Amino acid sequence: MDCDEFRCRGKEMIEYICNYLENIESRRVTPNIEPGYLRKVLPEEAPENPEDWDNIMTDVESKIMPGVTHWQHPRFHAYFPSGNSFPSILGDMLSDAIGCIGFSWAASPACTELEAIVLDWLGKAIGLPDQFLSFKEGSRGGGVIQTSASECVLVSMLAARAQALKRLKHQHPFVEEGVLLSKLMAYCSKESHSCVEKAAMICFVKLRILEPDERSSLRGKTLMMAMEEDETMGLIPFFVSITLGTTSCCSFDNLPEIGPVRDRIRLTSALVVDPLYLQHGYSDATIDYRHWGVPLSRRFRSLKLWFVLRSYGISGLQKYIRHHIRLAQRFEEHVVRDRRFEICNEVKLGLVCFRLKGSDKLNERLLSSINASGKLHMVPANVNDKYVIRFCVVAANAEESDIGKFKSFYFKQ
Repeated sequence: MDCDEFRCRGKEMIEYICNYLENIESRRVTPNIEPGYLRKVLPEEAPENPEDWDNIMTDVESKIMPGVTHWQHPRFHAYFPSGNSFPSILGDMLSDAIGCIGFSWAASPACTELEAIVLDWLGKAIGLPDQFLSFKEGSRGGGVIQTSASECVLVSMLAARAQALKRLKHQHPFVEEGVLLSKLMAYCSKESHSCVEKAAMICFVKLRILEPDERSSLRGKTLMMAMEEDETMGLIPFFVSITLGTTSCCSFDNLPEIGPVRDRIRLTSALVVDPLYLQHGYSDATIDYRHWGVPLSRRFRSLKLWFVLRSYGISGLQKYIRHHIRLAQRFEEHVVRDRRFEICNEVKLGLVCFRLKGSDKLNERLLSSINASGKLHMVPANVNDKYVIRFCVVAANAEESDIGKFKSFYFKQ
């Protein structure tokens, strides 16, 4: 494919994407297929010779799309989808075209510098203290775009483990590192994401899962009691994972009670591997993001954030978030008015947890019938030892009419 054909096919792809998103409501939210469906319709080997682009795109619609779960569907209520705005998509296109691998400042200066700038923009927009920002004088803070929340938790735990082991080796220079490692204890709430448990597995450390309060919030007193108990057993607390907006019910752990974390050096010093071929003359004056995460290769992701922040502005993003909050509150009102149902979480953002008053089995059957229709999709969670149904209403194009689809089927008018 040369530039002339790319221009043509690129325009066609933009049109395909627009038609897909404009007409996504006409599709099933979830696919009606069985495991292995795609192997039956695709060849067992890659083609020996080039294929016509039109045939490839025909197969996209006839073979790929039937197996897609449409996360951007306005009635996909299972999880929080990533925002999929057009400026973000265009940012991805430009990032792919530039194709840099920004492991250091020298590898692509704009890639590194834009990331630091837009993350400071974001930090200020959400009200972070100055200590978390890159460009405040004397700051030891700063932001980095990781590939996922799971990687963020893993990198943070690795950094905390490295700091703890460094301290313990200094205190006990003749004790083997494996023995010291076996003493380390991490903590999280029962409401924490499963990635915390996975991170502890990868780091070879113990993890104690703590009970939250009646509002599903981890409290400082609970943590302190657990740490004191473990210290009496000869264990060494080194890491606490807190969550602001849990997966199951969007609860918030009590950050002020649990404590501050404000030093990027504790992160970057734990992940430094610096061979000669990656060094450059400005290392002392710049950020090298390869020291801030697991992968060496880094895409120019900050372009996406830069495009979105400039296209919408802070006011536009606030409007977007507030719209989803209003939709969640509207759905909560429908639940409250129908006495067969109950609300099971404190509705703060775009998530409502609800259930039929009755047994868990009854609610399992309800959710199964909802999802079997293919018209909307939700998932369950366990909140305060009850089986609940999560109604997440944060699709980019979600409107009150989409809530009405559920209301008309299940709520008393």
